[in-house]
Amino acid sequence: MTKDVLVTVSGLQFAQGEQGEEIEVTTSGNYYKKNNKHYVLYEEVMEGFHAVTKNVIKFDDEMFNLTKKGATNVNMLFEQNKRNVTNYVTPYGAFLVGVDARKIDVEEEEGNIHVSIDYSLDVNYEHLADCKINLHIVSKNQEGFSLMN
Repeated sequence: MTKDVLVTVSGLQFAQGEQGEEIEVTTSGNYYKKNNKHYVLYEEVMEGFHAVTKNVIKFDDEMFNLTKKGATNVNMLFEQNKRNVTNYVTPYGAFLVGVDARKIDVEEEEGNIHVSIDYSLDVNYEHLADCKINLHIVSKNQEGFSLMN
């Protein structure tokens, strides 16, 4: 895997009794691996705001940690079969967010990593939705690379 990567983060949220809503973001980022942990760094801009949010993702086969600093601030830790609670600070206010990861799956190939997480999300101790996050990391110099991968 190279340092320069294309990062695609997609998620599907299932509110109780409702159809799932797909959300997807694709951006350039940086990747490195240290002490058997994968690291992905990228920036995002929230619609309607000028401030940039810096994202750091750290993961291995057993845990996935997402840290956001900027327009939104949070440190979300996903550990399989374990519930973690954190404060999620947004321009609209702060929320107490709980995540209970049921499954974390990491598939690594040369120049390509897929991470899939199934989890339950609650806000202020009230179940909000069952969710899924997919993270796809592709080396920019990979043969056949395109923004459509």
